[in-house]
Amino acid sequence: MRTVSALRLSATLLLAGLATPILAPAAALPDTLEQRIAACLACHSVKERGDAYFPRIAGKPAGYLYNQLRNFRDGRRHYPLMSYMVEHLPDAYLREIADYFAAQHPPYAAASAGSADRATDAQLTRGEALIRQGDPAKKVPACVACHGSALTGVEPAIPGLLGLPSDYINAQFGNWKNRSRRAAAPDCMADIAARLSENDIASLSAWLARQPPDAAARPAASLPQASPLRCGSMEASQ
Repeated sequence: MRTVSALRLSATLLLAGLATPILAPAAALPDTLEQRIAACLACHSVKERGDAYFPRIAGKPAGYLYNQLRNFRDGRRHYPLMSYMVEHLPDAYLREIADYFAAQHPPYAAASAGSADRATDAQLTRGEALIRQGDPAKKVPACVACHGSALTGVEPAIPGLLGLPSDYINAQFGNWKNRSRRAAAPDCMADIAARLSENDIASLSAWLARQPPDAAARPAASLPQASPLRCGSMEASQ
């Protein structure tokens, strides 16, 4: 037989349960693109941090962003969180996401400290030379020949190079060198990365990271002349 104390405890718990309000069903979230990309904004937020892990994607050409989403989904690029988020998304949905971010132009984050702060004058000179003239001896074209004279990218699929931390740029060149980052063949960036030394990469990333981006700049509509290399990613963006 239950004791008086046990009965009192049962009654107390019962009353407590009755006093607990019944929670209403959660309100349905609006089925909008902004709501569906909320997970993207957790890392690529509107108020960008400008760090080496989460690069600026706002304002990049839509074709470039579309290519990168497909590369993560199809295993040509490797970052577990990105791969998980896009592994089941169809091409049409990836294009919607790319178009959304391409249309955003928030202010640039303040430049973050990194390897660029330790660059020597000789490295900065070498970096600017690679950016503007390339290195014919190494069969490396000038960066401006593909990424535009203002380095703001070119529609539909060539990204801008300004507003990125030097450590992020260094990491991506490392990924191209070891083939953990790939693009549709012919993979022109992987070929260029293979021809550059570590000092070359540190030099160009340092020079790029020190250039203040123009907040009003937009990707160029086209290159003034044909690209010096055939790049499969430009064809895949169509």
